[in-house]
Amino acid sequence: MIRPSLGWALLSNFRTIDRQTGYLLPPSLDEWLPERHLARFIVEVIEGLDLSAMSRGYRGAGSASYHPALLLGILVYGYATGVFSSRKLERATYDSVAFRFIAANDHPDHDTIATFRRRFLKEIEGLFVQVLELAREMGMLRMGTVALDGTKIHANASRHSALSYEHAGKIAEQLKAEVAELLARAEAADQADVPDGLSIPDELARREKRLAKLAEARAKIEARAKERYEQEAAEHRAKLAAREAKAAATGKKPGGRSPQPPEEGARPSDQINLTDEDSRIMPVAGGGFEQCYNAQAVVAADSLLVVAAQVVQAPNDKQQIEPMLERLEALPEALGKPETMLADHGYFSEVNVELCAAAQIDPMIALGRQPHHPPLSERFAEAAPAPQNPTPLEAMRHRLQTPAGRRLYALRKQIPEPVFGIIKSVMGFRQFLLRGLDRVQGEWSLVTMAWNMRRMYALNAA
Repeated sequence: MIRPSLGWALLSNFRTIDRQTGYLLPPSLDEWLPERHLARFIVEVIEGLDLSAMSRGYRGAGSASYHPALLLGILVYGYATGVFSSRKLERATYDSVAFRFIAANDHPDHDTIATFRRRFLKEIEGLFVQVLELAREMGMLRMGTVALDGTKIHANASRHSALSYEHAGKIAEQLKAEVAELLARAEAADQADVPDGLSIPDELARREKRLAKLAEARAKIEARAKERYEQEAAEHRAKLAAREAKAAATGKKPGGRSPQPPEEGARPSDQINLTDEDSRIMPVAGGGFEQCYNAQAVVAADSLLVVAAQVVQAPNDKQQIEPMLERLEALPEALGKPETMLADHGYFSEVNVELCAAAQIDPMIALGRQPHHPPLSERFAEAAPAPQNPTPLEAMRHRLQTPAGRRLYALRKQIPEPVFGIIKSVMGFRQFLLRGLDRVQGEWSLVTMAWNMRRMYALNAA
């Protein structure tokens, strides 16, 4: 046993360090945290949610289970504070006072936490809406103006695990040649040439297994290529129809080259990731390419609460307006309806503008890349008169040219981008833990729900 230094005894103006004396009365969990603490707020919010869909998932047989409210509280507080892995969450129930409070001084093991997360991802998507309804009741959420944006988040897979269609074919040919060589050795009467330690049956089995996996990977790449071709062919037909309609309306042949038809079949560079086949190689900020998902979010301007969230595999944002409008339309009527949607140039197309107008939402989508330092003559120029009987695109172009429209669109960067910045840099969520599109979608709902509770906690103190 190490004895304390004698110098300590000579200094009597320090508080006594006593780790041995027991409590006269059992400690109260309620006294462990300040009255105003994020952990308390999350517990209170979860207590107000309907968790019956989760509770019905338990059979009630065997040993008593942890209540869904307890496990959900651990997950939400973990994602809100940068603790994501189930092992770290389990450890935090011992090391962290806040986690001890949420767990009621109990300690669910990491398998229990991980299983709960995987099992109830769909239910968590439903709870995301319940949290928004609670925010509305508390007077924190008003739709009004919303902004749509996306951010690339790393998949739980390395880009070095990606396999191209061409390379998979080369490896398959090499393996087939090795199989033929092994079979020839096995059939030879003289086995003297077989090196020590070489088991021909084991080597054959190993190569046959790899060939089966390569064939499966190439088949999936071919299926993706077929889907891409069908989509590109539909877009090609639409472009040709638009050119023909324009030619009929003007009586002139449209300028420019006629759109080229897409090529059918897999391309040599088409890839699939062997770790998470649903993820895709995407360009990332700062340059380069990584294995990612494209996480989309619609953020309310007044509160910075995420009101709709989705994960997609396409690196391009142009196709994301329609599915995000569908998610907004599916929200309960009590939450209200957006009046204006802000989005950057990556979302612009005439079809997207018309979709917003059809949903009775005024689109404010940049028609092109905006210069960082426009001249004064542009910034304060008078808008042209409003067109008569404008199309949705003409009406949006005019709104963007008005002083009020320019001021409104200028808010775009300060609505979704701070949310993504805090999620990545403060909450520390830069990579999905789960794999597969469906599970990643559920995890993104958990991330954005944790953000919303964190934001509601801040707004509640304001």
